[in-house]
Amino acid sequence: MISVLAQERLLGAALGTALTGIVVFEQRKRIYESIPDHQSQLAAESQMKEKIFGKKSRSEFALLWNKAVDRYLCQ
Repeated sequence: MISVLAQERLLGAALGTALTGIVVFEQRKRIYESIPDHQSQLAAESQMKEKIFGKKSRSEFALLWNKAVDRYLCQ
């Protein structure tokens, strides 16, 4: 049969492996939970930027910019 020392080493290795597996699983779970939050935050920020600088305001800005450049260069 297996000696007491070998049993203790085997038990320690099994418990260590189980503990490491649990820690790795929890860390991965936290990482995967944080990814969708970060992506939704980026999507919300891009929607806010689009609302502030929509197509209409961008085209108006381009028109004003072109007029200003024309005035400066034609003087």
